[in-house]
Amino acid sequence: MVLLGSTGSIGVNALIIAKRFGIMVEALVAGKNIALLNEQIKEHHPKYVAISDAKDRELVNHPNVFVGREGILELLQKTQSFLVVNALVGFVGLAPSIETLRLGKRLALANKESLVVAGHLLDTSRITPIDSEHFGLWYLLGKRPVKGMTITASGGAFRDTPLEQLPHMSFQDALKHPNWSMGSKITIDSATMTNKLFELLEAKWLFGCEKLDAIIEPKSIIHAFVDFKDGSTTAHLAVADMKLPIAFALLGEVEEPILPSIDLASIGSFSFQPIEAARYPIWEIKEDVLAHPTRGVVINAANEVGIAKFYNQEINILELAQRTINAYRYFENAIPKTLDEVFEIDKEVRQYCLH
Repeated sequence: MVLLGSTGSIGVNALIIAKRFGIMVEALVAGKNIALLNEQIKEHHPKYVAISDAKDRELVNHPNVFVGREGILELLQKTQSFLVVNALVGFVGLAPSIETLRLGKRLALANKESLVVAGHLLDTSRITPIDSEHFGLWYLLGKRPVKGMTITASGGAFRDTPLEQLPHMSFQDALKHPNWSMGSKITIDSATMTNKLFELLEAKWLFGCEKLDAIIEPKSIIHAFVDFKDGSTTAHLAVADMKLPIAFALLGEVEEPILPSIDLASIGSFSFQPIEAARYPIWEIKEDVLAHPTRGVVINAANEVGIAKFYNQEINILELAQRTINAYRYFENAIPKTLDEVFEIDKEVRQYCLH
């Protein structure tokens, strides 16, 4: 396989699964964590490596090092692997997703932005999502007619924070997730619920379901529900560990234990809460976004600029959401019909959001 984003949490777990099941790693793509990348090179002996910054090239213990976006695309063209795992974070992951599909390879996708900004332009039949929620939905689907789908949210770092305190919460506060530890962007997106809005868009492109929703399940053990037309509902439960969806994405089918089974008696009970716009302002546009899903490119670009401003203490977390909503409404006619237009709109939105 080819692994893009090898030093992030998804990448690290993907390598654990690859080692366990004897999957050869042909190429590794990483960002700034060169020390971890060098450890991975030593253990997995990839043929090719790519990094984000040319300044780090001398630090990488490998003879075949590619650099930057163009380097990743060139690496993809040279590799023989049929499977590409894209665990890059943000809009930067779109071009490699496009190239993977263009080359006829199978795409195991943890880069949710690819589907959020261009889901209508990508061949989803060759995409396997690496995500607890979408894995849960896929796992539940049988032959019976579906009425609706619901995914769960943890509620993020500010789930229980008094509303009047939200404007005073810092970037570092937003990283204190109650249930798990992942990269900073996804953790901030969890705190604003933008992450869940993205996952609903992904579900729309992956499953073609019209009735989609999300609900808070604070323990992060139930990941998804499917409502069937006969009136029954099924739920997918699993320990919150990405190794399970990764294993299915890499292997196709898994018949041995990846995680321990859920002990319901020790859990005792589950509770559910609605996602409310007072705490998560982005939620006020949820229905409109699902009705106009090709505008995901606007939300993603505005959100990425907003996160940088939040990090730099220029705005608070509520303003981050409001700026995304403002951009979404300003660019209401942004309906990309080609991949080139996706990149053009992304650029325009970022320019608009800088002010």
